[in-house]
Parts: sequence; structure tokens; C-alpha cells
Amino acid sequence: MIDPLVLLAFVPAALALNLTPGADMMFCLGQGLRSGPRAAVAASAGISMGSFVHVTLAALGLGAALAAVPWLFDAIRWVGVAYLLWLAVQAFRSRGGAEAPAVPARRAFRAGFFVNLTNPKVILFVLAFIPQFVDPARPVLAQFLIFGAVLGLGGFVVNSLVGVFASGAGRRLASPVAQTWLGRISGAIFAALALRLALLERAA
Repeated sequence: MIDPLVLLAFVPAALALNLTPGADMMFCLGQGLRSGPRAAVAASAGISMGSFVHVTLAALGLGAALAAVPWLFDAIRWVGVAYLLWLAVQAFRSRGGAEAPAVPARRAFRAGFFVNLTNPKVILFVLAFIPQFVDPARPVLAQFLIFGAVLGLGGFVVNSLVGVFASGAGRRLASPVAQTWLGRISGAIFAALALRLALLERAA
């Protein structure tokens, strides 16, 4: 279904992109700092699932819909901004000690999925990157899904490792005061991601 040489060229290109610091990586870092390794890995899984949805939608023609209905891009973007700001407020309001429970893995997964899904830049990236490796003479949807799975798996591994590393730093700073500051750092990360998404241009 995919030329092995094309797949061999795609894997290192996808890995290089996964290793590039971006919004997904920073989100997992913030989850790891705030709630530990399980939440970080769950958030990374949610992000990868969101990316896979973007790949599927791109293959089915959402890119054409975004071009035909410009306000759809902004609607998706502002939903994402609002959600990230809500996460930032929750992190800023957290306090160290027993009254600041870790985010459950299921909730971290949903957060990662929703944050990725409401970032329209992801689908624009997918539309710019994956078609370079797609052979129009072969089934296009299947190729998109395979490339998307490779991209999502690499992102899951990289972002999970970043989140687990951050959670280790969080455990070493286990005092209530330190945990309060870690909450503030996580809140600042979420707020910065919201600002980055708010300033995103449609042509980006």
C-alpha cells in the first residue's frame, strides 16, 4: 500500500518533527509537573488520538472546508483558547499538599485530546506535510492513516518521555510551597499556549 522506501523516508522526518518543541510537548510537560507520570502519558495519548483525528479529517477533505468557510478556522481556534485558559485558571488555583489532588489519567487524556483537536494549526500542518509522501495512484485515505499512525506513535513516545521527566522533577519538589509554584508554572504554560493559539494567523 505504501512504497517501503517512501515509508523509510517518512519515519525520520516524522521523528524530527516530534522532537521539535511545540505546543503538544509543552502541554505534556505541564501535565507532568502538575499531576505526575500517569497524567503525562495519558495526555500524550490524548494528543496522539487528536492528531489521528486531524489526519483522518484532512484525508476526508476538511482542509477544503476550512478554505471555503474561513470562520470555521477561527471558531475552532477560539474554543481551544477558551479551554486552555480554563486549564490555566485551574492550575493557578491549585495549592500544594493534600488539597491539590493530581489530575486523573482519564481527565488528562480528554484534556490532551481536546487541546489538540481544537488547534486548527494541526490540520494545516497535516495538509502541508503528509501529502508530500502520498502517492495519488494508491489509496489516499489508507496512506494518510498509516502516515498519521507513524506520526502519532512517535509523538506519543516523545511527549510521554518529556512529561515523565517533568513529573520526576515535580516529585523531587514535593513540599506544599514547591507544589504551589509548580501549579503556577503549569498555569503559565497553559496560558502561554492559549496566547499562542489566539495569535495564530489563518495563513500559518
